Amino acid sequence: MELLISSIIAVIVGAGAGAGGTVVLSRRRRANAGLTAERLITDAEKKAKKIELEATDKALKRADDAKKEERERRDEINKTERRVLDREASLDRKLEELDKRAENLRKADDEVESLKGEIRDIRVRQQEKLEKIAKLSKTEAAEKLMTMTERDIKHDLVGLVGKLQREAQDDAEEKAQVILVSAMERMSSEVTAERTVTALKLEDEEMKGRIIGKEGRNIQAIQRATGVDVLVDDTPGMVVLSSFDPIRRQIARVTLEMLMKDGRIHPGRIEEVVEKARKQIDKDVERAGEDAAREVGIAGIPRELLRLLGELKYRTSYGQNVLKHSTEMAHVAGLIGVELGVDVRVVKYAALLHDIGKAVTHKVEGKHHHIGAELARKYGVSEKIAHAIEAHHDDVEATTPEALVIRVVDALSAARPGARNISAENFAERMRELENIATGFPGIDKAYAISAGREVRVMVRPREIDDLSAIKLARDIANKIESSMQYPGTIKVSVIRETRAIEFAK
Repeated sequence: MELLISSIIAVIVGAGAGAGGTVVLSRRRRANAGLTAERLITDAEKKAKKIELEATDKALKRADDAKKEERERRDEINKTERRVLDREASLDRKLEELDKRAENLRKADDEVESLKGEIRDIRVRQQEKLEKIAKLSKTEAAEKLMTMTERDIKHDLVGLVGKLQREAQDDAEEKAQVILVSAMERMSSEVTAERTVTALKLEDEEMKGRIIGKEGRNIQAIQRATGVDVLVDDTPGMVVLSSFDPIRRQIARVTLEMLMKDGRIHPGRIEEVVEKARKQIDKDVERAGEDAAREVGIAGIPRELLRLLGELKYRTSYGQNVLKHSTEMAHVAGLIGVELGVDVRVVKYAALLHDIGKAVTHKVEGKHHHIGAELARKYGVSEKIAHAIEAHHDDVEATTPEALVIRVVDALSAARPGARNISAENFAERMRELENIATGFPGIDKAYAISAGREVRVMVRPREIDDLSAIKLARDIANKIESSMQYPGTIKVSVIRETRAIEFAK
């Protein structure tokens, strides 16, 4: 029992000792925690003070930097203001100097005008004195001086003009001949004499009666359907078709050929055959325009212009087929254009379409070259091509090299040997007209048209026409021919002045 009591006492004592140790340990821990907390607080306060000091230093430094920057800006502004003030003062000084100079210039102008007036007065007085001394007015003295000068330099001028003309002609004619001959040597086309009538040969007189029909019904039906006059009594064995519209005349020709071949001729059949012939001719016209464009190598021509171009297949000018004339011109224009360095497509295009106005001249009033230019512009062709078409005759000035080429090539194609059929009466009339133009000027003794109208030789009376006047007379005659006549190519005007002194020794 005592042992148990002793054990219990020991346990109690141990528990009490443990509790006391625990209390002691707790107190120590609390004391240590308090010390640690105080130490942390102290460290935090120190750090906070340090941060506060650093922030204060930075704020003070930034304030100093700002004040320094503000001082620098103020200094810069002050400097700028001083520069502006200096410039304003300098400008004011310059304006004052300019005002002074302007005033001086005004005074100088007044002085100059005053001096000019004095000089004019002096000249007038001197002129009056000279006129009194010479007993000549100013106009008379000028005329006398001009006469003396002209007499002194007349022979020199004549020689200089002649020399310059010879040099220009030598160079220009040689180069032009080479270009034109090289272009002409490959170009030629046949000539047809068809103008406004077409003749068809009949197999027999019976066919003539069938064409006329009972009471003329067949021939009236043909005329009504085609718009062409049919003449069957004028020429034996022939039917003559007459119309100024070549397309209608061609439709009538094809119609009669079909009717004579078929043998059935009556008004109903005539209308049917006329419609077939019209379609056939339409196809031929379109094909002819396309073939011509393809032959000269021009693409992009509007379809309407191609059709008008194809209609030229049935048009002639002085016996020359207009479509063949146009294709020939396009080839020659291309060759000349290459030699001269101009736009080859423009000259070939314009040359091909230059006479396209002739396809509608029986429908539209006006000259064919003006009509052709308007048609080209209407269908969107470039202005350079339209101008070349319009200027290929002399009433519109050619302002481009291409237009000049078209004008030259047109004259070349029309004037080449065999190109056109011109009657002897027309030829003789043109020769007489050339001679009459030349003899219409004063001082002319005789005038002769030679070389098939390519040259006019004029003999002048030497006592009335001197050398300088002869040069002017040649130009005047050429201008009169250009303004009053139409002709292919060029006409040379040669004025001949000759003085002979003859004496006999006896």
